Order: sequence, then structure tokens, then C-alpha cells
Amino acid sequence: MKKKNELIYKNIESLQPIVNVVNEAASAINDKTRTIKESAIPEVLTGALGAGIGGALSFTALYGLGTVGLSAVGITTGLATAGGIVGGGMVAGIFVLAAPVAGLAAAGVGIASHLKSKQLKQEKERLYEEALKKHQAIIQTLKNEADADQKRLDYLQSLNILLTQAIKDLRKDLNIEGENV
Repeated sequence: MKKKNELIYKNIESLQPIVNVVNEAASAINDKTRTIKESAIPEVLTGALGAGIGGALSFTALYGLGTVGLSAVGITTGLATAGGIVGGGMVAGIFVLAAPVAGLAAAGVGIASHLKSKQLKQEKERLYEEALKKHQAIIQTLKNEADADQKRLDYLQSLNILLTQAIKDLRKDLNIEGENV
């Protein structure tokens, strides 16, 4: 697995340009009159053509460990009791009560990061397959419409360039070996 700073597409949002190109390719294939002028992404095509639980636990522990309640006496005795667990006083109690928050927060961040990473990989794989299909369809459309006007051919060629680059970049992120597109 690549390190995050080595990835081209670091999050789901960064994949949006590929989604736009794949969607535009689908429109191009279905509408033989469509050109860059009618496109949803004309600038891109022209450019391509040109080139929380832990907090509640600590709060509950603080409330119940000392003299019941959240008065000054309740808070100080709660902190002192918690600190006594590790052989300290009130200051140590602050760290004892903060530990579950920090630990659960770290675990939560780790779990969320893993799930996001897994979701990102799945979306990259899905887009890679879709980009391959659209790329082949655009190549076939270019062959079938070889006698189309220059605006249409420029449009199709710009989609071909963008899909080629998207496939190359997704292969890199997914560590997929393959022939040149």
C-alpha cells in the first residue's frame, strides 16, 4: 500500500474530476452531435486538447468519584480520587480522567481512517474499471466517426487524452501493472 503522500488521489473528493470525465465520455458516446461547446467540462476538455464517546466517560467518572455532584468539593475530591489510582493527587487525576478520552479518540481516528482508506480504494477500483470501459468506447467512437467534423473529433480526442491520464494515475495509486493505455 502506498503512503498517503505518494498517492495522486488522496481522498474521495479528489476523484471528482475522474467522475466528471467518465460521465462526459458517456454523454459523448450517447450523443453523436455533442462537442466541447455542449460539454459540462469545456475548460478541462480544451485544456486536455491543448495539453466523541471518550468525553462522556470521563465526565461520568468525574461526577461519580468524588463527593457526588459537580460542586468545587465534588470536582476536587473526584480529581484527587482519580489521581490516587496512580499514586498522585488532583493534577494526576486530570491525566487519569483524560486518558480514556485520548485513547478512545485515537482509536476512533484510526478506525475512521481505515474505513476511509478502504472506501477510497474501492472507489478508485470502480472508477478505474469504468474509465477503462469508457476509454475503449471512445476509441471505438473515434474509429466509427472518422469522417465527423473537426469539432466532434477534437472533443472525442480530448476525452481520449483525459481518460488515458486518469487510467494511468489510477493504476499508479492502485499499484496495478499494465500495458500503456
